[in-house]
Amino acid sequence: MRTRPHREIWLSRPPRASVPQRLRPWLTDPGSLTARIRQRCAAFSLVVLEQSLAVPHADEAALLGLRAGELAWLREVLLVADGVPVVYARSILPRRNVRGAWNLFHGLGARPLGAALFADPAIRRGALACARLDRRDARYHRALAVSPRLPRAVWARRSLFGLRGRALLVSELFLPTILELPT
Repeated sequence: MRTRPHREIWLSRPPRASVPQRLRPWLTDPGSLTARIRQRCAAFSLVVLEQSLAVPHADEAALLGLRAGELAWLREVLLVADGVPVVYARSILPRRNVRGAWNLFHGLGARPLGAALFADPAIRRGALACARLDRRDARYHRALAVSPRLPRAVWARRSLFGLRGRALLVSELFLPTILELPT
């Protein structure tokens, strides 16, 4: 008997029945997540986990209009508040979009992408979508590797950012420690 691959469901807004009330503002705030975290801690830092060419997950590739197996630039980071990781973030940029519009992506180093995205008025954020990710999702496993005390499922959000007709996908997976910060 063959099993079908897991497909997470990305929703336009978090369901009231299953999202903790304290997490809702984090999932729905259209502003910079980096700025929101910085306002709620004494010391913010960012840890770059990976920045390389990689094959995006099928749902990411579909959103970005990539063919199956097509390489894109991947950047995975941890957002850290007062020494505690609170968000695992993943950015995907099609290789064809690196030159010109998204050239800033390469020179980021350990600087937050969010600061650059929200500093440029030409960059437009698309609608936020959220999903409850569990052990069937590869992003959950990447977060689990850096935060071994994850519950069975965690909430994430994602959106496309557009600049001159070229897209960048940013996904943010909220670690349970995010709830320790003031809302």
